Amino acid sequence: MWIVPDWPAPANVKAIATTREGGKSAGPYQGLNLGNHVGDDPEVVLQNRQWLQLQLGLDTAPVWLNQTHSIEVVNLEQPSAQALDADGSYTAKRHLPCVVMTADCLPVILCDRQGTQVAAVHAGWRGLVDGIIEQAIAKFTVPGSEIMAWLGPAIGPQAFEVGGEVREQFLAYGPAAAEGFQPHGEKWLADLYLLARQRLASASVSDVFGGEACTFSDAEQFYSYRRDGVTGRQATLIWLE
Repeated sequence: MWIVPDWPAPANVKAIATTREGGKSAGPYQGLNLGNHVGDDPEVVLQNRQWLQLQLGLDTAPVWLNQTHSIEVVNLEQPSAQALDADGSYTAKRHLPCVVMTADCLPVILCDRQGTQVAAVHAGWRGLVDGIIEQAIAKFTVPGSEIMAWLGPAIGPQAFEVGGEVREQFLAYGPAAAEGFQPHGEKWLADLYLLARQRLASASVSDVFGGEACTFSDAEQFYSYRRDGVTGRQATLIWLE
């Protein structure tokens, strides 16, 4: 029904990535659409979110975000019934789930080795190049070497076609980013997973897991904006028990 990260996180750190399975959405949103900004019936989306909370046994509802491809990462101190304007969230509070929604962009979750801090990040190419992963890591009170990351379902390196201007923005950060792009006619195929691993490594995060799925090529399991245009959103959540 959902993906449980395969990573050596402390036992009290819980995380899942949803798929299309479950839920009550219909039409192009068929399944467990958790995005209320994509044209689906808001009441159905609310039911999907409530169903997810019930299935996961969460005492507190996840704090949803209004995502705009920014590099804003909010520090969650208490539950919020209202969505917050940010593309990532961090917390050191127990039972307060961080969550991001995606449909090709890269969800990144982070935790420290002691299991006292977690974060979730929505890393599209804009956020990735501008440094949202670094912003999230900066929220932690431990060095990057004490943090581990899991890369959730995103558009894969054989499907994510971009223009040369996207490549140039990454190369402006550092020449090593060239490894994340392969020529594809007059355009390029970008590897979000590799580019994210590079950013994590530059922040001293070497324990990085996940990064195998492709939302674009697996229509049965995942929503994909690049593939379908009008579609739903899956979510990646992390919390402290």
